[in-house]
Amino acid sequence: MTRLSETPLVHATANVTDSTLGRYTEVGAGCSIAHSTLGDYSYCVENTQIAYASIGKFANIAAHVRIYASMHPMERTSLHHFSYRSAWYFDGENDDQSFFDWRAGQGITIGHDTWIGHGAVVMPGVTIGNGAIIGSNAVVTKDVADFAIAVGVPARTIRQRFSDDIAGRLDALAWWDWEHDRVHAALGDFRALPVEAFIEKYGG
Repeated sequence: MTRLSETPLVHATANVTDSTLGRYTEVGAGCSIAHSTLGDYSYCVENTQIAYASIGKFANIAAHVRIYASMHPMERTSLHHFSYRSAWYFDGENDDQSFFDWRAGQGITIGHDTWIGHGAVVMPGVTIGNGAIIGSNAVVTKDVADFAIAVGVPARTIRQRFSDDIAGRLDALAWWDWEHDRVHAALGDFRALPVEAFIEKYGG
């Protein structure tokens, strides 16, 4: 068993560049994270790719997920790399920085305590709310609300996890911002109490 700590755990085969990893985070084998933030307690498992994303705390990201499927320049005559990764192909040419700046401006936001299922794809510019679930192999092209369950290609919301009242009170409680010791102390209640009872006990 690997005991997680305040120091992020990054597998030897993973690649993390220009990114910030929070406490108790884990990056699994073959994962790639670039230009992104992974909040405290969040993890991604095998062969997941993440770029230009702000990911909250306690995110659960399954294997083979792609968060930020890179866009090609559809309005140009050619879709190909040569028009923006020009230095790869032509002597004396620079890459088209304006295109990469545009890509960076299409970032993804994923809230706290989310679950992104195996093989899901989250497209640029999407926001996924707190507590949301994305089904396996879904392709998320539009925003997903807090505590919604979205599945399919393209992904659509099939139901909410909780009533609007409970969802609002959970957001207000914001347990994901608690200190480590407080989360630990409440572990038994996380396991056993119905959500309404948990909120009542902890003041949401």
